[in-house]
Amino acid sequence: MAKKTLKDVASEAGVGTATVERVLNGRGGVRPETVEKVLVAARRLGYGRALPEAHRGVVRIEVILVRPETSFYSRMNEAFERIAASLDHDIAVHRTFARENDPVDFARIIANPKLRRSALIVVAPDHPDVVESVRKAASRGIPVVQIMTRPAPELPYVGIDNYAAGRTAAHYMSQMLSARAGTLVALCHSGAYENHKERIRGFSTYLAERGSPAHRFAEVMFDRDDEHDAMELLGKAIARDPDIVGVYSAGGDNKGVARILNGRARDAIFWVGHELTDPTRRYLRQGLMAIVLDQAPEIQARRSIDLTLKSLGLMEVEVSTEPVRFLTVTSENL
Repeated sequence: MAKKTLKDVASEAGVGTATVERVLNGRGGVRPETVEKVLVAARRLGYGRALPEAHRGVVRIEVILVRPETSFYSRMNEAFERIAASLDHDIAVHRTFARENDPVDFARIIANPKLRRSALIVVAPDHPDVVESVRKAASRGIPVVQIMTRPAPELPYVGIDNYAAGRTAAHYMSQMLSARAGTLVALCHSGAYENHKERIRGFSTYLAERGSPAHRFAEVMFDRDDEHDAMELLGKAIARDPDIVGVYSAGGDNKGVARILNGRARDAIFWVGHELTDPTRRYLRQGLMAIVLDQAPEIQARRSIDLTLKSLGLMEVEVSTEPVRFLTVTSENL
C-alpha cells in the first residue's frame, strides 16, 4: 500500500495542503473545527506521522450523566474515566453532570456546551425539552449516542433491552411464587426515564400474558431513588395489603426496600431488583433479595465510546448495535 501524503490527507479532510501542513506541524492559525477534520482524516488514512502535542484533546467527546453519588452512575463514571485514560492523546472525554430534576437546565447543558464538542453521549430524561435538545444536537451533524435510556428512538442507543428485563423479573417471580397466591408490587424511580417505564411495561405485560391468576399486580410506587420515600411507600403498601408476596425494584432505591424487608421471615417476600452493588451483594447473601438484574454499565460505557469513535471515522472495527446483555445474579453465582 502506497504511503499516504499530505495531499491525501487534504483531500480526505476537504481542505488545502497548506492547512494540513500547519495542523500537522502544530503551527496554529487554524480553527479548532478544521484541526479536528485534519486529525480525523489523518487517522482514517493511517498517516504515519506523529501528531503534535499542541493538539492534545482536539477531538472532544462529552458524556452527560446524572447522580454521581449513586452506585450505578459511580460505576459508569469510573468506567468512562478508565476508558478516557486509554485513548490517544488527541481524543478527550469530558464528563458533565446534570440535574435530572431540572429538565430546563438539563436541556440548556445539552444545547450550550461549555467546550466545543465533537460528539455527545447522554443519559437523557424523557422530558420534551431534553429530548428536543438531544435531537437538535444530532441535527448539527455530530454523533449523538443515548446511553442507558432511549427517549429519542430514532437515535443510536447503547444499553440493555429494558422491556425484556421487566419481563425477566416477572418470569422469575411468577415461577418462584407459583405455589403461593398473593399480591405483587413494583417500585420505580419516577416516570422521568424511558428505561424505567419500559421495565414496568415488560413486567406488567408478562404477568397479564403468562402470569398466574393467583397473583395480582397491584401498583407501581415512585420513590425517586430516595431511601426514606421507598421505606414509607413500601411500608404503607404492606400495611394495607399483608398478602404482598413479591416486590420488583425497577430502578428506585434498594436500601429502603431492604430496611423494610429486613427482620421479616426469610423468603416471606420475593424481591427482584436491579444493579449489582456492594449493598445488593449483601442483600443476596442475606436472603433479603432473590435476584439482581445487572445492566453492566462498564460495557455500556465502552460500547458507547466505540460507537462514537466509529461514527467519527476513528475506528474501523464494527461495533455491535445489539442490546447489551444484562446479567441475572443470585446468591449462587455472586
